Amino acid sequence: MLTVLAVLFAVSILAPVLYSWWGRNTFYVLAAVLVGAFVWTLAYVPEVIGADQAAAIGEPNAPPAEVVEWITQLGVELAFRMDALALVMSMLITGVGAAVMLYCARYFAADERAAGPFAAQLFAFAAAMLGLVLSDDLVMLFIFWELTTILSFLLIGYSAHRIFARRSAIQALVVTTFGGLAMLVGLLWIGELAGSYRLSEILAQSSELSGTAVDLAMVLILIGAISKSALVPFHFWLPAAMAAPTPVSAYLHAAAMVKAGVYLVARFAPGFHDTAFWLPIVLILGLATMLVGAYRALRQTDIKLVLAYGTVSQLGFLIMVNGLGTEDAALAGIAMLLAHGLFKAALFMVVGIIDHKTGTRDLRKLSGVGKSQRPLLIISVVAAASMAGLPPLFGFVAKEVVFESFYGYAEVNGFWGWLVLAGVVLASAVTVAYSARFLWGSFATKHKEPTTFHGRPDAVFLVAPAGLAALTLIFALVPGPLQTLIEPFATLFEPADPNIDPTYLALWHGLTPVLGLSVLAWVLGLGAFWLFGRIPDPQRTVPESLDAERIYRSSIRGLDDTAAWLTAKTQRGSLGWYLFIIIAVATAFPTGVVALTGQTVPDHVILAEEPLQAILGVLIIAGGLGAIWAPKRFMAVLMVSLCGWGIAGQFALQGAPDLALTLLLVESIVLVVFVLALRTLPAGIWTKNPTRFRAGRALLGAAFGLMVMTAAALSMDQRVEEPVSVEYPWMSYDVGHGTNIVNVTLVDIRVWDTFGEITVLAAAATGVASLIFVKRRDVQRRQLHEVPTGSVGRVLSDKALSPSQVKEIQVARSFATVAREAWLVAGRTVAPEHRSIIFEVVTRLMFHAIILLSLYLLLAGHNTPGGGFAGGLLAGLAFVLRYLAGGRYELEAAIPFSAGALMGWGLAVACFTGVVPLLFGGQIFQSFIVDLSIPVLGDHHLVSSVLFDVGVYLVVVGLIVDVLRSLGSEIDVRSEQENRADTSMGHDIHSQTSLGVAR
Repeated sequence: MLTVLAVLFAVSILAPVLYSWWGRNTFYVLAAVLVGAFVWTLAYVPEVIGADQAAAIGEPNAPPAEVVEWITQLGVELAFRMDALALVMSMLITGVGAAVMLYCARYFAADERAAGPFAAQLFAFAAAMLGLVLSDDLVMLFIFWELTTILSFLLIGYSAHRIFARRSAIQALVVTTFGGLAMLVGLLWIGELAGSYRLSEILAQSSELSGTAVDLAMVLILIGAISKSALVPFHFWLPAAMAAPTPVSAYLHAAAMVKAGVYLVARFAPGFHDTAFWLPIVLILGLATMLVGAYRALRQTDIKLVLAYGTVSQLGFLIMVNGLGTEDAALAGIAMLLAHGLFKAALFMVVGIIDHKTGTRDLRKLSGVGKSQRPLLIISVVAAASMAGLPPLFGFVAKEVVFESFYGYAEVNGFWGWLVLAGVVLASAVTVAYSARFLWGSFATKHKEPTTFHGRPDAVFLVAPAGLAALTLIFALVPGPLQTLIEPFATLFEPADPNIDPTYLALWHGLTPVLGLSVLAWVLGLGAFWLFGRIPDPQRTVPESLDAERIYRSSIRGLDDTAAWLTAKTQRGSLGWYLFIIIAVATAFPTGVVALTGQTVPDHVILAEEPLQAILGVLIIAGGLGAIWAPKRFMAVLMVSLCGWGIAGQFALQGAPDLALTLLLVESIVLVVFVLALRTLPAGIWTKNPTRFRAGRALLGAAFGLMVMTAAALSMDQRVEEPVSVEYPWMSYDVGHGTNIVNVTLVDIRVWDTFGEITVLAAAATGVASLIFVKRRDVQRRQLHEVPTGSVGRVLSDKALSPSQVKEIQVARSFATVAREAWLVAGRTVAPEHRSIIFEVVTRLMFHAIILLSLYLLLAGHNTPGGGFAGGLLAGLAFVLRYLAGGRYELEAAIPFSAGALMGWGLAVACFTGVVPLLFGGQIFQSFIVDLSIPVLGDHHLVSSVLFDVGVYLVVVGLIVDVLRSLGSEIDVRSEQENRADTSMGHDIHSQTSLGVAR
């Protein structure tokens, strides 16, 4: 089964390529593939029937199944099962799908370029639908369910240049996705309650599942079913989806997609039809849909919409009978499902031919088509008569057993059962009426001048609808094979009345009350058709309060207006306001949860284990208050960093040197980055009311901190299971071959998390660079020897400075140019007034020592505090020193590599360490050790995860260099350009003023 699905999806991927070679003849190939899938389905018939016969005599013989493990940790499997229901649905999907593909070979013009992607999407839909009915795993069922939703969106929106098609596609997507998400919750819920996600296992133990939780889970699953099958109140999306090409309507909206909801109801009915809300939802919504759809079908003037609303009506019919939960209803429901797929697909194909050949679908304009197109008329009469439930057609056979099942249900359940039966008969009567309306509107002669029919449809165009119509006649005369196929599914249910023999598929059951109901439906239907023929304007407006589509559009408009209002109130362009909202919600919501759940304060609370912890706590609080009341941004940033350094001290005192070291380095880097970024902002912090805003920020910050502290304390106090970290020490030593638990965890035990984090770091650096750089990053503008000495950052004119400032700058210039030996490679490029000999000397002395120390942290981190992240941060600080001391050209000289290349190589090295074990039969990211004995250097114990740490090191260094070049070097260049422009403008103004005075 998995192989067949894989082949079908592969063919759908190749379909556009094949179409570019063969044009619309590609549809013949696709039809042949689906015929092959149909034959493959038929091959399972003996096994499925044999499994049922074995079960009948008590022998264990399960239906054919395949299981392939997929996500073992989550219990998700590629599980497929071919039972009787799946077999019948597979035959319908592949058989009608093949007919639709054959029909497409003449529906599309020979030069229709967009038909290639259409063919791929329609064929992929067939594969997804087949996967849905074969899935025996709830997660896989949902995945295929959503695939059909996405593909139907694409197919409905085929004519993307038309706003109605786009709107209809979005409408179908919104409605069915809403139902799908509700269904997902229900599927996961019932899976957890059953302790298994295998659908067959859940149904096998359904008798043991009961209670409110099961009832609510079934309600959610039914929401998915009724939204997919377009039941009230979601029925409006299906008629709007008629904007799709006719093959889509013939397949998705007659035989496949809308049947997914019916299939879901039929699949869960054997085990859960007796839950509290099942029958009220199925019967009430199903009957309402039957009546609403049938009534609306009588009011349409577009023959395609007549069939669309008729489909809505009969989907309600199918949901009712398949959800009734009796043996007779199960047989009748699947038979009716097959009959509907055959006659409705054929009728939609007929509509497509009429539309193609006449250019209209308006029944008020169509006239005389029946006289000129006898083959088309015969096909339509057979299919429409089957839809109306007339003998000797399979629609009549199926409807007879449907009536019989509802009749038996009424005898057992009294008044409400008879009421449901009356509603079903009434809706069936209206079905007869709109079937007659379709035939009259499409083929009757209504005007003196008949509608022009441009050419006769060829045999290929007619063979698909003719074949489907012929099957409705064949299955009526010989229903035995279908009875044999459906019975294994029907026997899963209990009969409505054990004293009455089960019904069966037959063209003649004798003179029974059920036959009388059929005759009554025919008579009432013909009367309704005659009555509506006397109404001059059947397409009258429905009151807005009763039109579901208008309610939907009003809801969407209301949602848009609410979103616009909320956005205007919250998205004010103020970062402070955004932070206020985020922190306020993050404070209020958890606080409310804690208050409402009645949590108790832990018994043992330790404020500080030693005096230094209390001192650092006071320091952290002082830093926070200082950041709030700081008058300038630099002071505020410095106070924030003070908080971070204090927290690093707390980690060190608590016995977490790795965390302390990393946090200390991170805070130092962040301080530099903040200072670089703040150069483009005013020094002072301005608000309309500084006192009030500061107090409010302080209060909110304190509340958030207390909430986090309380939540952490309560979480630790509520632990009932042993923490996973208890296993980390022996895993670090025996599995990761290291004694530093923190580092081994990062590069071995939870290596996937770290790999994701360094990928995010690289993406973040790329984002920052894209916001800053106008041109390509890492492109040096001039070579070092081309830069004039003292040109970087030079003040071009001293005229705007006071005499004292000029004197200070002259002293600085003379001092900075005294040194004959350059301490830094590019130190000479910096303007003398910005140079610091002491800073340059310290940088020269410390840079190489810091780099070596970072390498030591990198290599020794597996067993001692350190690691790639800490080592990379320390190396980054070394380059920060070079940049601050010697400017942007010093940074270029210190690391003449592209920052993007560094990060790319880091990710490549990390990937390499993950892939290499696969080449030797291991698992991805599996660690291995190498013991080396080197003369002089001694014995060495190397672990492969250290190489992953090298990748982390390179990514972190590349990130810091990228930030320095974007927030540092690039802003330096822009500032100098702006200063030159301002100075030049000042010179021009001064010259013009002097000239005016002279004049």
